[in-house]
Amino acid sequence: MAALVDSIAYFTNKLWEQRDTRVDGWPLMSSPLPAMAICLAYVFIVKVLGPKFMENRPAYDLRRVLLFYNLFQIVVNVWVFYELSRYGWLSGNYSFVCQPVDYSYDEAAVRVLRACYVFYLSKFVDLFDTFFFILRKKNNQITLLHIIHHGWIPTTLWPGIRFVCGGHGSFFAFLNSLVHVVMYFYYFLAAMGPQVQKYLGWKKYLTTFQMVQFIAASIHCFQLLFIDCDFPYLMSCWIGIHEVFFLLMFLNFYRHTYRKNKKMDSSSKSEINNNNNVSDRKKHM
Repeated sequence: MAALVDSIAYFTNKLWEQRDTRVDGWPLMSSPLPAMAICLAYVFIVKVLGPKFMENRPAYDLRRVLLFYNLFQIVVNVWVFYELSRYGWLSGNYSFVCQPVDYSYDEAAVRVLRACYVFYLSKFVDLFDTFFFILRKKNNQITLLHIIHHGWIPTTLWPGIRFVCGGHGSFFAFLNSLVHVVMYFYYFLAAMGPQVQKYLGWKKYLTTFQMVQFIAASIHCFQLLFIDCDFPYLMSCWIGIHEVFFLLMFLNFYRHTYRKNKKMDSSSKSEINNNNNVSDRKKHM
């Protein structure tokens, strides 16, 4: 038993030596435990505390809060996307095939580092999406996909920020920040009220955009299995598996939500046509 403990301690120390020392001392970077604790607290609030709190209360009107919140999210994600574009993926210095992490304090490397870290912190802010659903009693929108998507990502992203902040692994942050700009712009418009919501019939295309993101990010990661690249293969596989998992989850959501609605619309139209035919026959009797 002692030998096993020593082996685990040795492995942990060796792994810790590979960390990105540039983020030493930054909030939430000393250990994955704080992020895990926040995620567990999130699940407890969503499944137990929140519903109990709202049980005998009317839904809150959070229109102004949501407008500010969504605008804030748009600004943050625009900044992240700009930084990762200007100093990373669209700078002409990054390779889409193989991009090692630059652990230096060069300006471009530090700008990418900060953008990735802010992207990571934004995932904790995203948790408020669910809290607002609870306060507005929109419990039908708190699906299993929603809870897993929000409650898992802060923990799964931690190794990437702690060990390989930048380089090949930052491609997901590059894509995801763009997706979130569009997503929160949609939510911003939706928060304006019914007069705008009637023009927002393109939500399913937003879901498609998210799935395209997962496909692109997974291909980008798994290509390292077939080429020689100075980027950790295990980390690349971890990110790739993460993308495939969410692709399958979103695909299942898309199939059950939009295709089901399409079938219901078709059934309703058929029923209306049948009723009209019956009425026409009665008129001619």
